[in-house]
Amino acid sequence: MDVLMKVYDTMSREKVPFTPQKDREVRMYVCGLTVYDEMHVGHAKSFVSFDFISRYLRYSGYAVKLVINITDVDDKIIKRANEAGISPLQLSSFYSSSFLRDIDGLLIERATFYPRASQHIPEIIDMIASLMEKGYAYEIDGSVYFDITKTRNYGRLSGQSPDMIMSGARIEVDERKRNPADFALWKSAREGEISWESPWGRGRPGWHIECSAMSMKYLGQTLDIHGGGEDLIFPHHENEIQQSEAYTGKRFSNYWIHVGLLNLSGQKMSKSLNNFVTVSELLKRYCPQTLRLYFANSLYRRQSEFSFELLDESDQARRKLENYMSDLLSVQTETGGGEDIASSILSSFAEYMDDDFNTHGVISLLFTKLREARRRMEEGTLSLKGASSIVSAVREINSVLLIMKDESFTQLSGSVDSEVAELIERREEARKSRRFEEADAIRKRLRDMGIVLEDTPEGVRWKRIERSSG
Repeated sequence: MDVLMKVYDTMSREKVPFTPQKDREVRMYVCGLTVYDEMHVGHAKSFVSFDFISRYLRYSGYAVKLVINITDVDDKIIKRANEAGISPLQLSSFYSSSFLRDIDGLLIERATFYPRASQHIPEIIDMIASLMEKGYAYEIDGSVYFDITKTRNYGRLSGQSPDMIMSGARIEVDERKRNPADFALWKSAREGEISWESPWGRGRPGWHIECSAMSMKYLGQTLDIHGGGEDLIFPHHENEIQQSEAYTGKRFSNYWIHVGLLNLSGQKMSKSLNNFVTVSELLKRYCPQTLRLYFANSLYRRQSEFSFELLDESDQARRKLENYMSDLLSVQTETGGGEDIASSILSSFAEYMDDDFNTHGVISLLFTKLREARRRMEEGTLSLKGASSIVSAVREINSVLLIMKDESFTQLSGSVDSEVAELIERREEARKSRRFEEADAIRKRLRDMGIVLEDTPEGVRWKRIERSSG
């Protein structure tokens, strides 16, 4: 690329040039869900943000290999399964399917792999055994812990010293551990819990080890990008770094990208606080393009506040963008220009996205440029060729962000198009003959078809509107 892409790297705490290990190839790992309940809108912000990132990388010419894990073995899953009277894997299988349905519902491009912890027990056991051989881990009563005093620079990602325990962080308190912040690699089985055979007895993997083992299996020992929500920086990602680099002796990830939390009434949206709105609920009320525009209209790494009022505003903004497209598609003037607007839209889009994936800047850009296009259209200085080039430019951007419906970029089908033209002609004849009741009836019929008319000095224009489903 002519312009060097920059990303905000959590490790270095600044924007840095993005250079993957292999030319035109990006290996990216994003922490997925612990599947004991439905995906909520806070999760959606993270996954949609990484979809913007991966789609833009592909748009920029990179081949992206994306892995998103599914944690299907966990204390919360076991507890919820016991309450429901089913096995943990039955529960996690149900919510894994729900998770992938929501991923599709949000128009998120499927990852290359969605590995599940329960299907990678041999890889996890091998990694733990190696860490023990190297002196980084120790076993107590069938459980294995990572000794954080054996590594250097603990806390360089999070800024947390080994003896710090953040309020609400997932750190296990166990008096048997050598150090309070030592974390479990393998948990000995309790009676009735799901477990697997291991050199240390029956048990199951700890939370952090699964991500290291699975990311290395599919992406190699050093990642280009490791991502997740900012609530995972400590202890999860900090501990991933410690165990992975102890295991390989290599840097675990070259870039760390974290998405800011989505808050509800000032609090982090989470299942544990029971203050969340599910994606499935939202998709009954809003189209996925509205939700994606809602997330795109803020910087991904900033915390943001959730409200239905803001979602309603995003829905109106989406409709406005789509109406701009309808207006541009109706332009028939042969004289004038507009190609300059199209080229500036695409060049500015690249500048914003190359600057740490600034989707907020892109949304502002679209409204500014489309207002300019409408002004020139009203002045009669926007040509058919210019309007078409603007539509093509916006469509190209939409292939990355998916904030407008596909049909916004095409005229109606030929049969409908000709019917509309015929009805407009009949309405004009009725108006000229002062048969206003008939003209109004035709206008209403067109509106029922999803077509709204606009009488202008240059003649009648029509455009599509979104008809209510309820």
